[in-house]
Amino acid sequence: MHETSLLRPATEWELQRLLAEATKNNMPIEIAGAGSKREIGRPTNSAALLTTNALSGIRLYEPTELVMAARAGTPLARVEDDLARHGQILAFEPVDLAPVVGGEPGRATIGSVFATNISGARRVMAGAARDHLLGVAAATGGGTPFRSGGRVMKNVTGLDLARTIAGSWGTLAVMTEVTFKVMPKPEETATLVLLGLEDGIAVEALTAATATPFEVSGAVHLQEALATRLWHEGLKAERRAVTAIRIENFAASVAYRVERLKQELKPFGDIYVLGNEGSLAFWDELRHLSVLQGTTAPLWRISTAPKAGPKVVAAISSFMTCHAWYDWAGGLVWAEVLPTSDAGAADIRRVIATHGGHATLIRAEAAVRASIDVFQPLEPGLKKISARLKSVFDPAHILNRGRMHADL
Repeated sequence: MHETSLLRPATEWELQRLLAEATKNNMPIEIAGAGSKREIGRPTNSAALLTTNALSGIRLYEPTELVMAARAGTPLARVEDDLARHGQILAFEPVDLAPVVGGEPGRATIGSVFATNISGARRVMAGAARDHLLGVAAATGGGTPFRSGGRVMKNVTGLDLARTIAGSWGTLAVMTEVTFKVMPKPEETATLVLLGLEDGIAVEALTAATATPFEVSGAVHLQEALATRLWHEGLKAERRAVTAIRIENFAASVAYRVERLKQELKPFGDIYVLGNEGSLAFWDELRHLSVLQGTTAPLWRISTAPKAGPKVVAAISSFMTCHAWYDWAGGLVWAEVLPTSDAGAADIRRVIATHGGHATLIRAEAAVRASIDVFQPLEPGLKKISARLKSVFDPAHILNRGRMHADL
C-alpha cells in the first residue's frame, strides 16, 4: 500500500474537516489507529491514510463504577496499565493480531479493538468486545459528529448504534472516543489440562465443562502441530494435543471448582492442573496468538456452532493440510492451511455453507486478499441492510472503501 498523504488529526474538529473535504472531493481514505491490523481485509485503493493515534488519552475512569472512557487512539497497553494499577482488566481479553500478520506486537489502540470487535478466550463467559461498549463518539464519512450510548447500559437505542459500529472495521464511521465496562482482576487462576485428545472428544470435554455451573472462563484445544509451538516449555515438551479449561475467581472458590470440575471431566482422561503463575503465562501467550506466529501460511478465523467445529476442520482437512486451534469451547476455530492459489477460499466457503458459520481470512498475500471474499459473503437481505447503513454513515463511500466487501 502506498499512500499519497498521511492525515493525522489531533482534534475532533480537525478530523471532521478532513472527512468533509474528502467526501466533497470523493477521495477514498484508509482508516487506521496505529496500523496494527492494516494487513487484514481486502487491500483498499486509498488516496490517503488517516490515523487516529494522535487522538489519545484517558478521558474518564471511575474504578468503583467499573467504567472507563478513552480517546480512540489511546494505546491498548496504556488502557490495560491504568486498569492494572487498580486491580482491573478488560473482561473480553482482546487478542493481538499484529504479530500474526507480520506487524509489531503491542501497538493496538483501544479504538481498533472495538472497531474490529476482536475478543479472546474469556468471551466464552464474558461476551464479545461490543457487549462491553457503553458508548461512542464518532464522525461519519461526511464529517458529521455524533454520540451514541452513555455510561450505563440502559440507553438501549444509543447502545444499538454503538454496537453497529463495533466490528465494522472503520467502514461506517471514525470513532474518536469509546466508553466501556471493565471488571476486577480475578484473585486466582487455575487451568485444567488434558493431553492427547482427538478433536471431537476434546470439544466434548470443553462443552461439558462450559455447561457446568463452575464459571469456566476459557476453553481451548490445540492440535499437536500447534501445541508444539507453545512458548510454555512444559506443555510444548509433551508433543501432544493440549485441551485447557480455565477457572478464575477468589482463591477458595477456584480450589473448590477445580476439584468439582476434575470429577466432571474424569471420563475424558488424566487431568493436570496449572497453578496461578503457570495459568497466567499460558493464557497470556494465547492472547498473543503465539502458536500462529512465525509463518506466512494462510490463516482463517472461523466462527461456528461449538460442536460443529471438529466437523468443519475435518471437512477442510479433506481438501488441504489444516492445523487447528479451537477456542470458545469449539465455537471459534483458527485454521492454518497450506498455501494454495486462493488460500483455500473456495473449499472453505463450501464447508461453511454445509456446516454453518462464517469465515474470515486473517493472513494471506495482498494479491490473494484482493481477489477473493476475505470476510464472509453477505446474504442478500443482510447485504441490503449493510448497503443502507453505508449510505447513511458514509454516502460517498470514502471510508476503507472495499476493505470488507468489494462493493461496500
